Amino acid sequence: MTTIHFSGGTIWRGAGAPTARSLLVQGGVVVAFDDEADAAAVAARAAGPVESVDLGGGFLMPSFGDGHAHPLFGGLEAEGPAVRDCRTVDEIVAAVAEYAAAHPGEEWIVGASYDPSLVEEGLFDARWLDAAVADRPVVLRAYDYHTVWVNSRALELAGIDAETPEPVLGEIMRRADGTPLGTLREWGAVELVLDAAGVRPADERMRALRRAGEYYLERGVTWVQDAWVEPGDVDSYLEAAERGILPVRFNLALYADPRRFAEQLPVIRESRRRVDALGSPMLTANTVKFFADGVIESETGALLEPYCSGLHDHGDRGLGMTVWEGDSLRDAVLAVDAAGFQVHIHAIGDAAVRQALDAVEHAIDANGPRDRRPVIAHAQLVDEADLGRFAELGAVACMQPLWAQLDPLMTVLTVPRLGRARADRQYRLRTIDSSGAVLSFGSDWPVSSGAPLDGLAIAVSRRTPDGVPEDGWTPEEILPVERALDAYSTAVAHQAFADEASTPWGRIEPGASADLVLLARDPRDTPAGDLARVPVLATYLAGSPRYRAAT
Repeated sequence: MTTIHFSGGTIWRGAGAPTARSLLVQGGVVVAFDDEADAAAVAARAAGPVESVDLGGGFLMPSFGDGHAHPLFGGLEAEGPAVRDCRTVDEIVAAVAEYAAAHPGEEWIVGASYDPSLVEEGLFDARWLDAAVADRPVVLRAYDYHTVWVNSRALELAGIDAETPEPVLGEIMRRADGTPLGTLREWGAVELVLDAAGVRPADERMRALRRAGEYYLERGVTWVQDAWVEPGDVDSYLEAAERGILPVRFNLALYADPRRFAEQLPVIRESRRRVDALGSPMLTANTVKFFADGVIESETGALLEPYCSGLHDHGDRGLGMTVWEGDSLRDAVLAVDAAGFQVHIHAIGDAAVRQALDAVEHAIDANGPRDRRPVIAHAQLVDEADLGRFAELGAVACMQPLWAQLDPLMTVLTVPRLGRARADRQYRLRTIDSSGAVLSFGSDWPVSSGAPLDGLAIAVSRRTPDGVPEDGWTPEEILPVERALDAYSTAVAHQAFADEASTPWGRIEPGASADLVLLARDPRDTPAGDLARVPVLATYLAGSPRYRAAT
C-alpha cells in the first residue's frame, strides 16, 4: 500500500474547512492531517517506504472537476485542420489548404473550431472554402458547436440546394436567390452534412479520448461530465475503458433528441447497463442530456422577450428556438427521471431556463422525492422570477465562468441581440450562489478553454484578460475566490454524486479519495489578472500522480 506524506505548503481542504500544513495519504485515501499525519508518517516508515512530497510553498487542494464539457470533440480537434487560433477568414482558408495538401487521401476534411465573430452575423460563404479545396468536402465547426461552415462540395454530397426545405430544429443560411450560403445552424441542418461525412475512425477516437484526458490532467482536472454522448460515442468510451486508456474519470450524459425520443429511451437504458456492466472506476453513464434551446449569438437561444437586434426578419422566431415544443420536455424529463437518471439540461435563454425548471418541478411532483441533483447547464439569462427556483428544486446551476466577460463574442454577437439592459443580466454567478443553490462550474471545452484557472480568473474579476473593464463587467456578480474554487471542485463533486461513491472525492477529508491538484501558489492571494498563469505542478487521482510538470 503506497503511503504519501505531503508537507511544506498550504493544504486547502475545501470551502469552510480549516487549512492544513501536512497530509497523509495511504492506498489512495486521505488518512490524517498535521500532527497526526506527521506521527502516522513516522510510524509508517517503520513498516515500509513512505513517499515524501515537499509542496515547495505551493497550494494543494481538491482536484478540479468539469461539470459540462465535450471531451471527445475537444480531443478530435487535433485530428483536423488547425483553425482555432486563426484570426481572419484568409488564415482559416490557408490552414485548410495546407491540411488538405498534407492529407491527399482524406475523403472528408473535418475540423474545428473557427471563431464565428470574424464575419458579420457569423455568416460564412462556401465559396471562401472552395478557394482552398474544391474537389473534396470540407466541414468546419464553429467554436459554439451549434454551427458549421462547409464548402460547395460538402453541400452537394449532403444534398443541400435551393430546393432543400428548412429542416426541423435547424437553419440553412441562404443567399438572396435561395441557394445555400455555406453556413448551417443547429442540429437539424448540421446533421445533414455530418451524417454524410460519417463517424470518425475508431483509432482517431481513441487518440482523442486519450488526448482529452491528458489535456485535463495538465490543468488539474480529474472528473469530467461529457455533456453530449451519442450511441457511437458510448462504444468509443467503452473501448477506451476496456483498453485502460481513460486518464481521468468520465460521466456520460446520453443525448435525448425530441425527434426520436420514444425509440431512444430503451437505447439510453441499454447504454447505462453496458457501462455499469463494465464496472470501470473511470466511467459512468448516469445522466441524460437535453437541449432546451440553442445559443444567443445565432438567435436560437429561447427568450421570454424578442431579440432586439433587427438583424433578421424573425417572423415566429423572434423568441428564438424552443427545441422541445409544448409539454414534450416535461414528459421526457419525467420519463428519464422515473428511470433513475440525472437530468442535465442545456438552457441558455430565460425562456429555456424556465422551461427546464418547470420540467424538473413536474418530475419531482409526479415521481416523488429522491436525491436527484438535476443540472441546468449554462443558465446564461435567468428571469428574476426564476432565480430562487434553483435552490427550491435542488437544481445545480452549472455555469461557465469564462463566458462572463466582454470579449468579442459578447460585444459583437451577443449584446446587439439582447440589448444592453438585458445583456447586463447574464451570468449571475453570485446571485445564484447567494440564493442557496449549488453553483458548479464547467468549461464547455472545446467551446472555450478547459483550464479551470482561466475560468476562475474571470469569475473573481468579470474582466477580460486585458483587464477590461477596470471594475469588472456587472461587478455585483463577482464571486469571492474561495466560492469560485469551491464551484470548480466540491460543487462539481456534488453534481457528480461523489459523496455517494464508495470512496468520495471533492474534499480533502479522512476517508476521501486523494484526488488532488498542486498549484504553484495560493490563488486566494493571487491578483485576478495573474490567476490564469498560476502553474499546475501536479495532479493526483486516488493518490496516483497522473501529471507532474516538467522541472
